[in-house]
Amino acid sequence: MRTKALLKVCGRDVKVTGGFLRMASLDGEKYVFPDDPAAMREGLRRAGKRIDLFTFLQRLNENSPKYSYYAESDNLAVLPISTFDDWWNKQLRSYPRNRARQAEKKGVVLREVAINEDLFKGICEIYNETPIRQGKHFPHYGMTLEQARKYASTFPDYSIWIGAFLGDQMIGFVKLVTDESRGQACMVHILSMVGHKDKAPTNALIAQAVKSCAERSIPHLVYEHFSYGNKQGDSLSHFKEVNGFRRVDLPRYYVPITPLGSLALQLKLHRRVVDHFPEPLVARLREFRTAWYNRRFRLAKDAS
Repeated sequence: MRTKALLKVCGRDVKVTGGFLRMASLDGEKYVFPDDPAAMREGLRRAGKRIDLFTFLQRLNENSPKYSYYAESDNLAVLPISTFDDWWNKQLRSYPRNRARQAEKKGVVLREVAINEDLFKGICEIYNETPIRQGKHFPHYGMTLEQARKYASTFPDYSIWIGAFLGDQMIGFVKLVTDESRGQACMVHILSMVGHKDKAPTNALIAQAVKSCAERSIPHLVYEHFSYGNKQGDSLSHFKEVNGFRRVDLPRYYVPITPLGSLALQLKLHRRVVDHFPEPLVARLREFRTAWYNRRFRLAKDAS
């Protein structure tokens, strides 16, 4: 069974996952980086819990491998930002530009919001709209107000919250978290109500995220990974591309802490199970999963 715990090591929050093979990573690893990986390794050894591997990403502005630890190629979806006008006129394609304009025409208003009870309630309403998103079970469905409060309060000093509003109702949001140097901001989560899809709130949220970064002179906006494992391009990677995001490859380091960690690296056990199967087979399984969830959701809706 997969377990999860948080530890404080070298002043950083560390997430530990796994059962047989226990792997540690920095909490918020796309915008939090180890100051000294060697010191982090020693801290994990003395943490009082068995940790077999430590993994971390290299910073965006460090183009070549910086450390001698074993590394594999990982990637992020990155948008370089100079000014909002440059992105709007030169980097953004016409379709998402028109969608962002459509949001404004249909009365959607974008603004940065404070971390308060109104935000927590808005998050709950959006998360609990539907149990199925992108053809699979949405893990945050059923979120309580207390869970929303806890989620929204992480990294408060480095967070920028943007809401999309239709009248007084928040119909979408994006949470940006910057690194300590403000060299990059990561869209930790961007989500809009399915019932207001025709108003293109997600496109408008991305436009406001770019504007908020440009106003703060943050040079890079990160939209999670560009591709995942062996998965080929899909609708989400296409959405990122037409909005100006590009794939940037970075080293992902794996640092063994125990003999089991060293053995796991040799046997490639640190990779996800799905990454060991051919992509055409995995793609078919994803299609089956989507059909199954859609049918299950339809039956549950008809029975209510």
